[in-house]
Amino acid sequence: MADSVAFEWLCRELEAATSLGQPEARGTVRITLREAGLKPATVTPEQVSVVLRRVLPGELGSLGVQDAESVCEGLATRTREIVASSVEAPEAMFDRLAG
Repeated sequence: MADSVAFEWLCRELEAATSLGQPEARGTVRITLREAGLKPATVTPEQVSVVLRRVLPGELGSLGVQDAESVCEGLATRTREIVASSVEAPEAMFDRLAG
């Protein structure tokens, strides 16, 4: 099963907002989701928002990420972007189905 759009969004945004590389960002998000009882394949934008506010700041702080609370709050306010990024344009859908 593939990872959810919400998981992919969070990993990408966390990597961009911190000094974590792709493997570190993805691993940190996986660990944090597991601690919250969630799975990367099924996590929703709403759950990502909660994890960003309640769980991830502590995890990032333990990794030495500066201003972890502020980084997470900034990302949490943008979780509506997840829904917008998951909407596929009709042309892209038809191209995918045709090829």
